[in-house]
Amino acid sequence: MPRSTLLIVNHAKPQAVEAAGEVRALIEQHGQLLAEIRSDELPGAIDDRFTHDNTGLVIVLGGDGTILSAARACLALDVPLLGINTGKIGFMAGYELAPFREQAAHILSGADLRTHAHRTIECEVVDAQGNTKSSGIALNECVVTAGPPYRMITLDLCIDSEPGPTVSGDGLIVSTPTGSTAYNISAGGPIVAPGVDALAITPIAAHSLSFRPIVLSADVPIDITVRSINAHDCSGTTMLLDGQGQHLLAEGDTVRVRGGSRSVRFVADPGVSYWRTLLTKMHWATPPSGRLGESPDR
Repeated sequence: MPRSTLLIVNHAKPQAVEAAGEVRALIEQHGQLLAEIRSDELPGAIDDRFTHDNTGLVIVLGGDGTILSAARACLALDVPLLGINTGKIGFMAGYELAPFREQAAHILSGADLRTHAHRTIECEVVDAQGNTKSSGIALNECVVTAGPPYRMITLDLCIDSEPGPTVSGDGLIVSTPTGSTAYNISAGGPIVAPGVDALAITPIAAHSLSFRPIVLSADVPIDITVRSINAHDCSGTTMLLDGQGQHLLAEGDTVRVRGGSRSVRFVADPGVSYWRTLLTKMHWATPPSGRLGESPDR
């Protein structure tokens, strides 16, 4: 039975717009096009027209940011999501355009798909009295960031209800395996392989030589209490979810991070492994090359 497919396109990326015509035609030829939505209309465009019963697949044209937005917006549908890379790296995209073109008949016909589940994290901000101020879901990471005017902040870390260290610096990253190759790796955190049900806590420019990243079970509760902040007009110390959702923090607030009850199922190209992607797109463990003064092509 042809798959009823929702197509999401990032119109800010010319390559995505250019590819949309071909992808749309392939969906109409081999499957059924349920609707086409611009990514800048998310999440509001995912309304009660779309349900788990009438939607079989979500295809996203864009980069990792577009895929993250679409994954959160479509989380309640609980259907597979297939990203086609039209961004710079597209680490989260399961397909490049050429392989998707070759496999479109199989993908859109209703045949079995190779998918892998990425667990979300649930994040909540509570004040000193225990009142919930805001909450949200992330797929990559929850970040407590210093914000303008960019002075050091102080955070108390509590893991599994046990008081932990106090850290001064530019903030903390709590990353899922999915997000371990994003901000986490840039801050010196570990790469966590998909399928490992874990979270990584990585400091951002900690004022300490001994605060090293730590990996722990995703079911262990993590609390980050803000002791000193930056306050600057309508900005300052902030909780960021996937670099997109922003929640301003006040002194005494606690950011609670928990392993989520929902997962996103990404469709993966069966011809490309995670390790191949890590090597080719992230250049993992690439050795130094060339000598001083040599041209790069020698």
